Amino acid sequence: MIDVPKSDQTRSACQELAALVTRHTDGKGNGAHPTAIAQLEFMRETVVSTTMCAVCEPILAIVIQGKKEALLGEEAYQYGAGQYLVVSVDLPLNGFVLEATPNKPYLGFKLNLDPAQLCDIIAQVRPSTNKKESSVRGLFISDVDALLVDCAIRLTRLLDTPQDIPFLAPMIIREIYYRLLVGEQGEAVRQIATSGSNMQRIADVIKQIKADFTKSLRVEELAEQANMSPASFHRHFKEVTSMSPLQYQKQLKLVEARRLMLAENADATTAAYQVGYESPSQFSREYSRMFGAPPIKDIERLRTA
Repeated sequence: MIDVPKSDQTRSACQELAALVTRHTDGKGNGAHPTAIAQLEFMRETVVSTTMCAVCEPILAIVIQGKKEALLGEEAYQYGAGQYLVVSVDLPLNGFVLEATPNKPYLGFKLNLDPAQLCDIIAQVRPSTNKKESSVRGLFISDVDALLVDCAIRLTRLLDTPQDIPFLAPMIIREIYYRLLVGEQGEAVRQIATSGSNMQRIADVIKQIKADFTKSLRVEELAEQANMSPASFHRHFKEVTSMSPLQYQKQLKLVEARRLMLAENADATTAAYQVGYESPSQFSREYSRMFGAPPIKDIERLRTA
């Protein structure tokens, strides 16, 4: 029996997954394609896309074909076919497709992550606890391996036998979590759901900021909630999100304002007041800095695109 090199196994598995995702998305247009498995959706783009900003919840995203870039604050992350991205806390991200054509579209496999399910697996895996915990970025990219892609293939195949989904999909998703936990980014994945970890404490604070992002922030109160000193909290928050709590809140406000103008036809002034700005001119300046154009021009550009 001839051993197939690991890279060849992975490449072959990615090609098989690409064929499956193509079959489920072909002729259905660009964008996100929900599936009968609640946590799973596929991405398909036939053209290089306009930058879109949204608050991304914890996900696993495998690039099957093409290339994409995610912007977190001032940091840029590029990832292409055969790589995966994990977002472990809610983060405001700018994302756009770098490589896609009608003949070879961008294809992605996206699975929402459930920290509660991860926590259950962590308790059974029982990793070594000798290493001192250090805060890690709430977003990372790694190369996939054949075992992880095989899980994605088996999960996708279930869409052809919907009667099997309720029983088999949870087991395969559980295996995906296991593969992430024992992979090269296992420490970062583990912190998503480890009670009392720096990342989980920051994640809890993030949920509070998101719940009422128009409210004035008091870093001392947030630090107390995280059971950290203000200096330690500020440092850990920035390590996880790449930005300060105030910068994070500002991005939430601007993302929501953009949504209000695009989806609900709010004018710039109304959107500014609704997300907590007292000065429309300050809103316009900060909006232009984040999205590259004043509100009216940016929304016109998005509608045209």
